[in-house]
Amino acid sequence: MARHLITSAIPYINGIKHLGNLVGSQLPADLYARYCRARGHEVLFLCATDEHGTPAELAAAKAGQPVAEYCAEMHAVQAKLAEGFRLSFDHFGRSSSPQNHRLTQAFAKSLDEAGLIREVSETQMYSPQDGRFLPDRYIEGTCPNCGFESARGDQCDNCTKQLDPVDLIEPRSTISGATNLEMRETKHLFLRQSAMKDDLEAWIDTKTDWPVLTTSIAKKWLNDGDGLQDRGITRDLDWGVPVQRDDAPWPGMEGKVFYVWFDAPIEYIACAQEWEEAGKGTDWARWWRTDKGADDVRYTQFMGKDNVPFHTLSFPATILGSGEPWKLVDYIKSFNYLNYEGGQFSTSRGRGVFMDQALEILPPDYWRWWLLSHAPESNDAEFTWENFQTSVNKDLADVLGNFASRVTKFCRSKFGEEVPAGGTFGDRERQLVADLSAKIAEYEAQMEAIEVRKAAAALRAAWVLGNEYLQEAAPWSTFKEDPETAAMQIRLGLNLIRLYAVISAPFIPDASAQLLGAMKAEGADWPSDLDSDLQALVPGHIFAVPDVTFRKIGDAEREDWQARFSGRR
Repeated sequence: MARHLITSAIPYINGIKHLGNLVGSQLPADLYARYCRARGHEVLFLCATDEHGTPAELAAAKAGQPVAEYCAEMHAVQAKLAEGFRLSFDHFGRSSSPQNHRLTQAFAKSLDEAGLIREVSETQMYSPQDGRFLPDRYIEGTCPNCGFESARGDQCDNCTKQLDPVDLIEPRSTISGATNLEMRETKHLFLRQSAMKDDLEAWIDTKTDWPVLTTSIAKKWLNDGDGLQDRGITRDLDWGVPVQRDDAPWPGMEGKVFYVWFDAPIEYIACAQEWEEAGKGTDWARWWRTDKGADDVRYTQFMGKDNVPFHTLSFPATILGSGEPWKLVDYIKSFNYLNYEGGQFSTSRGRGVFMDQALEILPPDYWRWWLLSHAPESNDAEFTWENFQTSVNKDLADVLGNFASRVTKFCRSKFGEEVPAGGTFGDRERQLVADLSAKIAEYEAQMEAIEVRKAAAALRAAWVLGNEYLQEAAPWSTFKEDPETAAMQIRLGLNLIRLYAVISAPFIPDASAQLLGAMKAEGADWPSDLDSDLQALVPGHIFAVPDVTFRKIGDAEREDWQARFSGRR
C-alpha cells in the first residue's frame, strides 16, 4: 500500500466555475484519488477556495457584502457544487483560515532569515479614478511580446510570458476602464527567486517523468529573457494575510497583506492542518514534513497550464528557500484549456456551461464521463453539444447502460431475480476472460500514468468486450436449445455488471453505486483474478433489475441547451 497526497489547483472565490475549470484540475484529481483508494492505497486529497486579493474585494462590493461574509458564502456554494460533482475531497478548506495565516507568516519569516526576501521601493500603477493601487491582474493592455490585446499585468495568457504592468502597451484598469494610470512610489517585499534559479533548475531536471506541457512551461519561465525574476509577495490591500513577523507588524510593511500567489499554494499545507483540526484525520505532518514521515508520500498536483509557473517555480522556491523539511511535489499533471463551441467560456456573456447549470440539467456522471474522456491533455479540447450527445448516447447509454439492462431483464424473465446455476465456461468465455484481463491491465497502466483520456478509452473498450460477448453468445437464442449454457452465459453477464461497476467507479461513481446496489455487491473489491472475480456472484445470489442507468439525450433537448448556453440570449 502506497501513500498518495493529492491536491488540485484551488478555485478562486469570485463566482461559480465553468466546466473548463473543473476538468483542468479538480475532476481529474478526483478521478486519480478515487482510483488510488480503490487500489487500497492511503490517500489524502485536499482542495480549498482561494479567497484573497482584489477580485474577492471587488466581487464582494458588487454583491453588497463585507468581503469576509461574501467569501464564507461562496465557499459554501463551491463546496456544495463539489459535492454535486462527487469530488471526494478529504477536506475542502479556505485560504483565509487561521492556519494559512499562521503558516504564510511563518514561511515569510523563514525566507527572510535565509536572506531570500528583500525590501524594494518601487513605483506601481495607481488609478486616481479608482482611488487605489492596481494589482497586476487588474491591469490589462497589449502584450509587448506577442501583441495579445488582453494581457494582464503579471502574465500574458496567450504566450505565458511573465510581465510587469509597465511592460504593457496602452494599459488600462479592468475595474473602471481608466487609462489615466500613473506610477506612484510604495514599498514591498520581494522573494528573491533569482537566487534560487540553480536549485530550482536542478530539481526540475530530476523530474524526467513530468508531462511535456509541465516541463516546457517551467523551463520557459526559468530561461526566458533574463531568466527567473524576483517577485513581489506583498500588496497594498485590506483583505488578505497581514504582513507580520512573530505576531507583530513587519517594520515598514504596516497595513499591507501578502500577495495572493504567495499565500494560496501554502494553503495546500494549511488545508491538512484544517483537516486534522476538523477531526477528519490525525497527524497532518506525516503528509507534509519529511522529518515526520512524509518522505514515503507520493505527492501529485493537478492544474491548468496557467498555474504551472507558480507550482513549478514560485511555490517550490518558497519550500526550498525556507530550509525546512517540507514535502516537495513529485508529479505535476497539467492540462490545456477546454474551449466551448468554437470560442471561450464567458461568465459575462453567459456563454458556456457552468457547474451549477450542468447539474440542473443532467446528473454528474454524464458530465464526468464526457469531460474526463475528452480531457485537454496534449492539446486544447473543444466542448460541443453534438459531441456530448453522441458520447453520452453511445458510450454510457448504448454500451454500459444497455448491457446492464439486457442482462438483468433477460435473467428475470427466464430465471427470476437470482443468479442462475448451470453450465461451465467454454472457449468463448475463457477468451473473454483473457481479453478482459489484458484490457483491465491496460486501463490500470493508463491510470497509474495519469493518462486520463487513454484510461477512459481502455475502460470503454472493456465495456465493449462484454457487449460483443453478449451478442455472440446470444443467450436468448441459446436458451431455446440449451438452458444450462444460457444460464452460464447470463451468470457471467451478471458478474460482468459487478466487474464494470467496480472498475468504472473512479469515472462514474453514482452509476457504479447503482449497479453494485442492484447486484447486491456493495463494497466489492478491485479485481485481482478475473477467473474468480467473474464467478463472485454465485448461483442463488439475489439481484435486482436496476432503473435506467443512463438515458439518451434527444435532439430537441440538445438543441435547446445549445441555444440556452450560447450567450446570445
